[in-house]
Amino acid sequence: MLSIHVATDRGLQRVPDAGALTDLPTDAVWIDLLNPTSEEEALLERWLTIDVPSREEMREIEISSRLFEEDGALYMTVVALLNADGENPTLTDVTFILVGGRLVTVRYAEPRPITLFLQRAPKIGPACQYADFVLVGLIEAFIDRIADVLEHAGLDADRIGDDVFLRESSKPIKTDDFKKTVARIARTGDLTSKARESLVTISRLLTFMSAGPGSVKLSKDVKLHLKTAVRDANQLADHATYLATKTEFLLDATMGLINIEQTNIIKIFSVAAVAMMPPTLIASIYGMNFQFMPELNEKWAYPMVLVVMIASALAPYFYFKRKGWL
Repeated sequence: MLSIHVATDRGLQRVPDAGALTDLPTDAVWIDLLNPTSEEEALLERWLTIDVPSREEMREIEISSRLFEEDGALYMTVVALLNADGENPTLTDVTFILVGGRLVTVRYAEPRPITLFLQRAPKIGPACQYADFVLVGLIEAFIDRIADVLEHAGLDADRIGDDVFLRESSKPIKTDDFKKTVARIARTGDLTSKARESLVTISRLLTFMSAGPGSVKLSKDVKLHLKTAVRDANQLADHATYLATKTEFLLDATMGLINIEQTNIIKIFSVAAVAMMPPTLIASIYGMNFQFMPELNEKWAYPMVLVVMIASALAPYFYFKRKGWL
């Protein structure tokens, strides 16, 4: 889908039926390509004389393939979070192209920062007539989104820590509870790692733009916004590293509790086995088929043997209890 946004006194306004245009409007500032068709790519390449990157080219991990200048146009690709509030957060590539005073975005998904930016684009002010300002606004929206994601991840980590370390019940934790806890920790860690990966690509883009590559000149206001964005991205990266460390600690602590619970279970079986050894020995003695066993003919023999067996089973139990092993 091809979307064209032109500058007005109040903000950006979307041009209806942009795909049916034969010429690019002169006041167009932002051209957005969402799941573009080959016809839309060819139309944009004819308008701006650029090479629209394919989805495979956008996935290249080398910095030289993500941040470069070609024929007076800046190509910058970042990784954005998708479905951060769902059960399976993923990543998607978004390419920004600055060329001839216009911004082009190429994407194959709908990250929330772009959706939110589109909602407030009509009211962002007259500075929207500059493509670099729109680009910085989009990057700031991505950073704000990651900040929210990391904030929620931190709250989830705190709740997990409370569930793990502040249990009031003295009952052993069930296996299903352990599974749920480990799954929550894994999701928090996965979300944090993906947010950090996105931040790394955004930081690279900001550093690339701050260096003033090629013939693209940035205004003073945009440079100030870039400095703020770089500082915010670096601080969020540090916070993401802290959350990753905290998540790893929670996972280690949970696995330690699992080992303790397993040890307690094995200990119970061991004590039970030891406690049953003397009664088993006594029962096996009187179960032997010898002809001459004097006690067999006595009336008190059977109850006496039962009492001895019970006493021999209770003695190890109370001994272990006194030692604090139970």
